[in-house]
Amino acid sequence: MKKTTFLFSKFSVVLLIFILSCKEQTSHGKKESELDVTHTYEEAYRPQYHFSPPANWMNDPNGMVYFDGEYHLFYQYYPDDTIWGPMHWGHAVSKDLVNWENLPIALYPDEMGYIFSGSAVVDFKNTSGLGKDGKAPMIAIYTYHLEEEENDQNYQQTQAIAYSLDKGRTWTKYEDNPVLPNPGIKDFRDPKVMWHEETQSWIMSLAIKDKISFFTSKNLIDWEYLSDFNPEWAAYGGVWECPDLFPLTTDNGQEKWCLLVSINPGGPNGGSATQYFIGDFDGKNFTTSSSEIKWLDYGVDNYAGVTWSDVPQEDGRKLFLGWMSNWLYGQEVPTQPWRSAMTLPRSLHLYKHQEEFYVASKPVEELKKIRSDSRILVSSEINFEDELIELELTPNQDEFKLVFSNDDGDEIVFQKSDALFKFDRSKSGKVDFNEEFGKIHEMEDLNLSIEKIQVFIDRSSIEIFLNEGQLVFTQLVFPNSPISNLKTYGINNKVSMHTLHSIWSDDKPTP
Repeated sequence: MKKTTFLFSKFSVVLLIFILSCKEQTSHGKKESELDVTHTYEEAYRPQYHFSPPANWMNDPNGMVYFDGEYHLFYQYYPDDTIWGPMHWGHAVSKDLVNWENLPIALYPDEMGYIFSGSAVVDFKNTSGLGKDGKAPMIAIYTYHLEEEENDQNYQQTQAIAYSLDKGRTWTKYEDNPVLPNPGIKDFRDPKVMWHEETQSWIMSLAIKDKISFFTSKNLIDWEYLSDFNPEWAAYGGVWECPDLFPLTTDNGQEKWCLLVSINPGGPNGGSATQYFIGDFDGKNFTTSSSEIKWLDYGVDNYAGVTWSDVPQEDGRKLFLGWMSNWLYGQEVPTQPWRSAMTLPRSLHLYKHQEEFYVASKPVEELKKIRSDSRILVSSEINFEDELIELELTPNQDEFKLVFSNDDGDEIVFQKSDALFKFDRSKSGKVDFNEEFGKIHEMEDLNLSIEKIQVFIDRSSIEIFLNEGQLVFTQLVFPNSPISNLKTYGINNKVSMHTLHSIWSDDKPTP
């Protein structure tokens, strides 16, 4: 997802000077020490087990791909400020989805434009011909966004590729970019590419204003249009962005296809959110028999998420990560010298409820690695001895309430009552930086019987997973001091509590 209201008054002078100065660094990048800002990962509100950049602005996860033992996370990044600016691709890698190593910037803007969102794949069969000496190339497929003052529509978005032969450490942009020119459409972006085994071809899902268009290619370079998807009943409050198409299988072996589509604005509680569709894909058309709008997360702070490509078949999971913020206030949250973090990584699962298919989002099993202490508490009032907490609770009534608080009087309430879930952060601490932040968020309960609640508390977020992720609420919070107390109502007094390690501290457990 792209915030395109950041404009220069003299593009031809200011932006061109900027991007040409960066052009020679395309395959090298800057080291963290060159960012001219001090970062300690101990700053106020700095997430301790969520990924955040060392400094400055971050939004969409991009190019997520697994290769040779590493999960790659690229992301929309502006290295010169804590607000949105000319987009780059930042880069980090992990061996376990939890502990991350920051790497130099992967892709810089150039004379063709900013580097907007996209995806990455490993071209194992070297269909592109860009491999060398038996090395399979890693291919990044991204959107160029060029803002030109003389263009009265103020746009030019095209699709391009770059390739790497050293596990994503250095990149070469394809010399004949773009591989998919703009046909004259303002919003034409966010290519998500997958290999479709049945047709032995690459499939690209592309967001085009208020629809998703599918394209096919045999070589990642030459693309042909296939079809569109934009049913009348879907959510259309804003432009469609960051699509992702992939198959999922139920526990009994039934396969369906899922299409993720992020939308901004138009989320169920305001601002940005991710809807999804369950249906079938025949190599050309995506179709669905459902007419129900479904949201991947009913909190307000999970946006533009997509899944990892090339996760080993023996793993079998569809792994997901989202941007943990909302365009309503994402550039105003009270954090320095960085701004924005990613959600917890999640595995996506297909389940059926009342004849409808839905997607559950479960925290990945690897998160258990950062548990440093676990205990069972028998009480309706729990005091936390640490600020990094995971909780497992069981309701004993249909209606229940969780009240989180601290010694400063900040309070966060999550409850189910009158067939509604409600999340209230209006008294959660710092809320006055934006008038939208303190609003109460609600959703219908979908007639689900809630049997398990899992809660993850970090320094500036709470993520709540109900019934192994059948319903999820991801919310930013900025308390004046760490959350230190929980009172429960309608909950079994036997509560599992896990203290978690920081992934950035020197004394963290060895992965």
